[in-house]
Amino acid sequence: MDSTLNIVVVEDHDDLRDATVAALAQLGHRVHGVASGEALDDEIGSFRPDVLVLDLNLPGEDGLSIARRLRQVEPTVGVIMVTARAQVKDVAVGYGSGADIYLTKPTSPDILGAAVQALARRVLPTANATPISINPNTLQLNGPNAVANLSDHECSLLIALATAHDRRLETWQLMEMGDRHTTDFNKAALEAQLVRLRKKLEHVGASTPVIKAIRGQGYQLCMAIEIRK
Repeated sequence: MDSTLNIVVVEDHDDLRDATVAALAQLGHRVHGVASGEALDDEIGSFRPDVLVLDLNLPGEDGLSIARRLRQVEPTVGVIMVTARAQVKDVAVGYGSGADIYLTKPTSPDILGAAVQALARRVLPTANATPISINPNTLQLNGPNAVANLSDHECSLLIALATAHDRRLETWQLMEMGDRHTTDFNKAALEAQLVRLRKKLEHVGASTPVIKAIRGQGYQLCMAIEIRK
């Protein structure tokens, strides 16, 4: 398994942020550092994280609010909170706000690296997982549990998502691929089509979530799909 992760370190202390980024990069990960929630939002537009290393005392929006908000749109992202807040009630609030792992400062690079590797087992696919594949010639979706037949439009939607950057497309992009057999293809029709596609992906053995809605933006396919020629 390729255990390389996309990691964003959200820390407003410049020296600590730089040291954390360097330590995680030495482990082979792709790591970016930002100083605030606003900068994180800008970063996510071009660099989708597998894991956030998140300070809680930040300028503007605090880390607890960031974690809760990110959980709404990226439910599978790993969240490691690293903070000086060490009281039992603080730890409980951290986990309640979406932390996978809660570490108190000061923490060593070895401990943080171990926490990241522990999360890698959840956020990355397993090496022996049977891949989901699609055959556009036969309009068949193949998985470890079953084979499902697709319509022309379902096949087109799935290939478009599978080949898009970060496997994510905006709603208008999917709407432009409207089913040519339907004269009134609107957002409701698109959502109904995606519900059917989710059910077929789950039927063949894909792990949930399979296709998630990104609020105010569009939709994201949550797995790699092999396209057979």
